[in-house]
Amino acid sequence: MARPKAPAERSGLQQPRPGFQGIWQIDWRFWLGVLLVAVSASAFAIAFRWTLGLVLHAVSGTGDVVTAMREAPFWARLAAPAVGGLLAGLVGLSLMRTDGQNVGDVMEAIVLGRRRLSMRVTLLKSTASWFAIAFGGSLGREGPLIQFGGASGQLIGERLGLTKQSGRVLIAAGTAAGFAAAYNTPFAAVLFVLEIVTGVVVLDTILPALIATVVATTITRAVVGEGPIYGERAFHMAASLELLAFGGLGVFVAIGAIAFMRLLSFGERAFEAKWLGYPWRPAVGGAIAGGIIAFLPEAAGNGFEPLHLLLDGGVGVGFVALLLFGKAFATTASVSSGSPGGVFTPTLLIGGSLGFLYGSALAATGLVVGPAAGYALVGMAAATAATTHAPLLAAVMVFELSGDYAIALPLVMATAIATLVSRRLRPESIYAAELRRRGVGWELTMEGRRVLQP
Repeated sequence: MARPKAPAERSGLQQPRPGFQGIWQIDWRFWLGVLLVAVSASAFAIAFRWTLGLVLHAVSGTGDVVTAMREAPFWARLAAPAVGGLLAGLVGLSLMRTDGQNVGDVMEAIVLGRRRLSMRVTLLKSTASWFAIAFGGSLGREGPLIQFGGASGQLIGERLGLTKQSGRVLIAAGTAAGFAAAYNTPFAAVLFVLEIVTGVVVLDTILPALIATVVATTITRAVVGEGPIYGERAFHMAASLELLAFGGLGVFVAIGAIAFMRLLSFGERAFEAKWLGYPWRPAVGGAIAGGIIAFLPEAAGNGFEPLHLLLDGGVGVGFVALLLFGKAFATTASVSSGSPGGVFTPTLLIGGSLGFLYGSALAATGLVVGPAAGYALVGMAAATAATTHAPLLAAVMVFELSGDYAIALPLVMATAIATLVSRRLRPESIYAAELRRRGVGWELTMEGRRVLQP
C-alpha cells in the first residue's frame, strides 16, 4: 500500500533537503545569473518597445498605434491587422512541430521543473507577436516580455552550470523581471510570481525575484521614464459608505470578466476548424479584428491609449460601451486565432470600461459618488483579480499604477469580492484553465501546491 505523500512532496516546489542551503549558500554564479537575467529581460523589453515605436513612427509619424490607425485610410485599418496576422502565421509555421510556449509553460517549468523553455521558440513567438502588434492587432505585448524573462533564466542557468533547483529559481526571477519591465510595477511583478506562478510563498524565490525586479525596473525607467505608466492619479471617495459601491463593482466586473474569458474560449474553439490552418488562421483572425478597428481605431493595440482616455475622464458613456464590446471581440479574434500575445493589458481596458460604466450609472441615479474615472481605475484591478484569481497582485499593481494611497481600501474591497465571485462561477483562473487543457493541473492547499494528475 502506497504511503500518503508528505506535505513537502505535495508542494510543486521542492523543499530544501537537510543540509541543502539553496540560494542562501553564497554562490557567485547564481547571483551573477540573477543580474544577467534582469539585464536581459529589461533590454529585451526596451528593444521590443523601441522597434515597435520606430516602425510606427516611420510609417505614420507617430509612435502611438491608435493615432496611427485613426489617421490611416479605411482600407489600411481593415487590412493591416490581417497582414500582421498572416506574418505571425508564417512565423508560426516554424513552431508547428513544437508544443509552442506561453505563460503556462513558464509556470510548469518553475513549479514542476519538467518543462524546458526554449530560447529559439521564445524568440520565434516574440517575432510573431511583434508582427501582429506592429500591424495593429488587438493583443498585449506583456506575454513575450514575461516569456523571454523566463527563457533567459533557463538559458543563463544552464550556461552557468547551476543546479536544477537554482535554475528554476532563476526562471522565476526572470519572469518577475519581464513583468516589471512590461508594467514598471516592481511589487506587482514579485506578486505575479508568488501568487500566480508558484501559488505559494517560497522563500528561496522571493529574494532573487526582488533583486531581479529592482534591476530590471531601474534599467527600464532609465530608458522609458519614471512614474506610473498611466500617470499620477488623484483618487477620492465622496463618502465612507461608497466602499459598498466598490463592493458592488467587484461583482459587476467579475461577471463581465468571466464573460470575456468565455468569449476567448469560444473563439479558440471556433478557430480550431481543421480546414483553417497556419498561416491563414491568424490572418483570418486579424481580418476580423481589422473589421472592428476600421470603425473603432481605439480597439487596436493592447489598450494602453484608450485607458488613458478613460482615466482622464474625457470620454462619453456611449463611446465607452462601444469600446468595451469592440475591444473584447477584437482581442478574441486576434488572440484566439493564434497570434501570440497577451490578454493582460486588454483585460485592464475591459475592467476599466466596466468600472467607468458602473460609476456613470451610479451618478445617473443621483447618488453622491466619486468620478467615473476612479471606478475605471478600481475596475482595472477587479478584472485582473477575476481572471487571474490573484487579488493581492491586482490590488498592488493598480496601486502602483495610480500612485495614490487613497485608492487602497476600494482596491482591496473590489479585488477580494471579484475573486470570490469569479471562483464561484468559474473555479479555474485563465492560467489554470490553460494548463488543464494541456493535461496539467494543481490545486492550492494550506500545505502548499498539490499536483493533480490527469
